[in-house]
Amino acid sequence: MSRLSRLPWRILRAFLLGLAAIVLAIEDWGWRPLSDWLGRLTRWPPLARLEDRLRAVSPRVALALFLVPALLLFPIKLVALWLIHLGHAALGVIVILAAKLLGTALVGRLFVLTEPQLTRYAWFARALGWWRETKRQVRERLGRSAAWQATRGALRRLRDRIGRGLRGAR
Repeated sequence: MSRLSRLPWRILRAFLLGLAAIVLAIEDWGWRPLSDWLGRLTRWPPLARLEDRLRAVSPRVALALFLVPALLLFPIKLVALWLIHLGHAALGVIVILAAKLLGTALVGRLFVLTEPQLTRYAWFARALGWWRETKRQVRERLGRSAAWQATRGALRRLRDRIGRGLRGAR
């Protein structure tokens, strides 16, 4: 295969790797922290009891629970669209973003609580295994890429510069 004929595949692979990096970033900086934050709220005894009950549901109920955030947040998203229609675009966008954050937190927390039940479904266990292996491979490839290493270096330098600035301001 000539160098020129490999170019489309290299471009496609770079695009897919970039897309995977975005998905991983959303998971690492969105899904996990938000579900962890929601988990800290369970120090309140009524929520702790609710989580205990959720951990004990059947696999079918666990699967159905993933519809709850969508059903709860749908009316909120309609209100946001109504606000945008009325000319309150900024407020509508804020409401949509808040609903997305809340939905992500709820789905993440539900997953943490019901993963053992969900993995009783063979298709779910296979899909989860595939996702985790794919994620590992993507992380490995990203870690070797020059763009990723340059970005990490730039972020490290920025963090160091901010840290020096904060220490100097004291």
